[in-house]
Amino acid sequence: MSLKGKNIVIGISGSIAAYKIATLIRLLRKAEAEVQVIMTNEAVQFISPLTLSTLSNKPVLVDYYKENTGEWNNHVHIAESADLLLIAPATANTLAKCALGLCDNLLLAVYLSAKGPVAFAPAMDLDMWKHPAVQRNIQLLTQYGHDIIPPGNGELASGLIGEGRLAEPADMLAYINHFFQQSKPLFGKKALVSAGPTYEAIDPVRFIGNHSSGKMGYAIAAQLQKLGAEVTLVSGPSSQPIPASVKRIDVVSANDMFNAMQSNFSDSAIIVMSAAVADYTPQEVATQKIKKKEEQFSIALTKTKDILSHLGTLKTEKQTLVGFALETNNEIAHAKDKLQRKNLDFIVLNSMNDQGAGFAHNTNKITVIKRSGEEFPFELKSKDEVAQDICALIVEHQQSEGLL
Repeated sequence: MSLKGKNIVIGISGSIAAYKIATLIRLLRKAEAEVQVIMTNEAVQFISPLTLSTLSNKPVLVDYYKENTGEWNNHVHIAESADLLLIAPATANTLAKCALGLCDNLLLAVYLSAKGPVAFAPAMDLDMWKHPAVQRNIQLLTQYGHDIIPPGNGELASGLIGEGRLAEPADMLAYINHFFQQSKPLFGKKALVSAGPTYEAIDPVRFIGNHSSGKMGYAIAAQLQKLGAEVTLVSGPSSQPIPASVKRIDVVSANDMFNAMQSNFSDSAIIVMSAAVADYTPQEVATQKIKKKEEQFSIALTKTKDILSHLGTLKTEKQTLVGFALETNNEIAHAKDKLQRKNLDFIVLNSMNDQGAGFAHNTNKITVIKRSGEEFPFELKSKDEVAQDICALIVEHQQSEGLL
């Protein structure tokens, strides 16, 4: 997941576990987050500010002001700019000071100035963690509305084995990702998207297919994930990279796609059928490669299952079902007919007559038609931007139907 544009302020207190924060910063920077590190004077004894500054690409803040220049580190500004303040490792001493509202260093001043979300990742020895005073402070911080990232269980610096280890960097990153997902409109929703072509086998080496690249479906899957949905992408053969945090199910034929879409349909609140599914498939598939002998050669074809129509019969009032129509003539009329026949909430119309739209292009020009008949024409845009337009209408539909 991308955390691009998110400003994470990490407060490090004096614990041997501080070394884990170097890895966390690297993971956050890889996810495109901005990271500002604040350290207590005790924390500096365990890991070098230079190391963390290099990883975060920002000066590490320790004191209220810089001795050489007298420049003030404005704790109010730091707190207000944070999308999340994470205090990790949070020692028993720092937890107590935060719980009681004490303020004797820059980190505590930032904490007391924070109006936004705050999370603590405790780290200490087993007996300290279990002490009633520490548990009381944890309870107080929870009552303040702060999150606690539970410590892990394992070998501790003292040699004891038990609870108290700082959560692993990957676990802290998972918490941060989950935290930001919760604020998104489609958080908690499952989405099912189909993309790409289907290949209908003629013999072991030949097939009937089409020119779909899957770009549009992949862009929609990526955008739904960015909006907080848990996305399953059912993809025909495509070279497109898998969007971050999206589950991909690979299929080949129309029948494969039918089975995958049907299996995942009932759990999904949002279904977008953007795949270019073959309308016909060979009636018989040769078990051996067909040799080129005859001057003329014909293949008997049979209709494939109409996936979108079938899903339309299964659709409930709690689901948003979106289909696509690629037309060459009487576009609006044909799209509206398909919209009603297949029980869709929206249909996305592409016209083969529009330059830069359709298969293989990086751009698309669409008109979205609602069940009510209302039309939303859009100009030629990149497929990522088109995906944003489609997904904005999906969110609006979920909201208007009282599903969000």
